[in-house]
Amino acid sequence: MSEGDSNAGSPTPLIVVVSGPSGVGKDTLLERMEETHADLNFHFVVTATTREPREGERNEINHLFLSREQFEMLIEDDQLLEHASVYGNYYGVPKMQVARALSEGKHVILRVDYQGAERIRMLVPEALFVFVMPPNKETLRTRLVERGQDSLDSIERRMESADHEIEVGKSFDYRITNYDNRLDDLVEELVNIIETESRRDPPRHMGL
Repeated sequence: MSEGDSNAGSPTPLIVVVSGPSGVGKDTLLERMEETHADLNFHFVVTATTREPREGERNEINHLFLSREQFEMLIEDDQLLEHASVYGNYYGVPKMQVARALSEGKHVILRVDYQGAERIRMLVPEALFVFVMPPNKETLRTRLVERGQDSLDSIERRMESADHEIEVGKSFDYRITNYDNRLDDLVEELVNIIETESRRDPPRHMGL
């Protein structure tokens, strides 16, 4: 955990970087958090991507679904806080969303892979980094299989990456575990971390 004391002053708006291996449940966690804590001062960043929408996903709700040409224009115009190519598709975080939300006093919630988290750490070292862990590797594999979105080859690649990602996760400020059937507990754990860290003395400096 991070060092520092909490205080009773006004909360500092934070950039909160949520990462974890593929299939660990990052999207499910943040979707549930948005459902149950709509009254709190959070902005859930809608990331840009060139991948095809999955069943039930909506543009500008789940992601900004762009063509490669559109995405590359954002890169060229320096409009992304960070971006990466992951499993053949681009993903990126629009700068304007982040800056606007912080200026409105909102905590900015970002879901990125571990490489994206490292790039954000270089830009904003005092952002709050939270890594979502699976209970074990077997559970992670089961979740990848049951979501039905990946080929067997893709699942094997993601499982191979998970060991390295979990090792990288040790450098994060907090690690939280997504146990089966305890999603609301995980949401409360993440919300409490954010609320506590936003009242640290001295406060974290976002520096965008």
